[in-house]
Amino acid sequence: MNMYRVPIEIGGLPIGVCTSNSDFAAMLRSRYGTFVRDDARVTSELEVETVQPTGDSPDEPVSVTRSGEDWLLHRGDFRARWNNTDRRGIVRQSPNPYSIDAVLRIIHSLLLAGEGGFLLHAAGAIRNGKAFLFSGISGAGKTTISRLAPPDVKLLTDEISYVRREASGYRAYGTPFAGELARIGENVSAPLAALYLLAQGPQNRIEELPATEAARMILRNMLFFAEDSTLVKNLFDTALDVVSRVRVRRLTFVPDQSVWELIG
Repeated sequence: MNMYRVPIEIGGLPIGVCTSNSDFAAMLRSRYGTFVRDDARVTSELEVETVQPTGDSPDEPVSVTRSGEDWLLHRGDFRARWNNTDRRGIVRQSPNPYSIDAVLRIIHSLLLAGEGGFLLHAAGAIRNGKAFLFSGISGAGKTTISRLAPPDVKLLTDEISYVRREASGYRAYGTPFAGELARIGENVSAPLAALYLLAQGPQNRIEELPATEAARMILRNMLFFAEDSTLVKNLFDTALDVVSRVRVRRLTFVPDQSVWELIG
């Protein structure tokens, strides 16, 4: 049986996705674009077995539980097992991009939580060599502020931001997880200069926030699926560390490009 290996690098962490389905492998290469890195040094692998859709809904809740050294991932359209130490896993899923997107997000959230990083419901962009994140719940304006970005801005994502801890602070990376713009981000990164918590209002303004409120809002917008007290505590500690190292402000804006005059 021929196996096809597609190295998908997100956040500088490549995972070799292996499948015997040539059409699925071609779909991965097309969907993930510049995030497919054949020259990457892959130390993590995920074997995908594609099966015919059963009618189970991808809108069902995700379940991520621990069984010894393995994590068990389950949703209506996939079942997976992942070992965070060996960085090996297997998934049985429908041959569609939405299932593998979800599995990769969950795996990366587990990897990041163990090293002081996180996934965040946030748009992200690079300007003048610095990264800026714009976080909020659905409808807060992540896609709007991304759409309004001027030509000198590189879009990292309009939906899910990827953040890793560095010695001097944090670094934000582009992701292939697109929102309403239906356009994957650029596979680039930059030091995180500021994190803005979005609100829409009658004028553009940036406001200071108490550290405790900023940390609470960051925690509310983190993506994490596992039922694990140790990793949840890691994320809590990370949120507190972020507000001590990164400018976290509330950004109220009107849907006009002038908001970008405040950013940079």
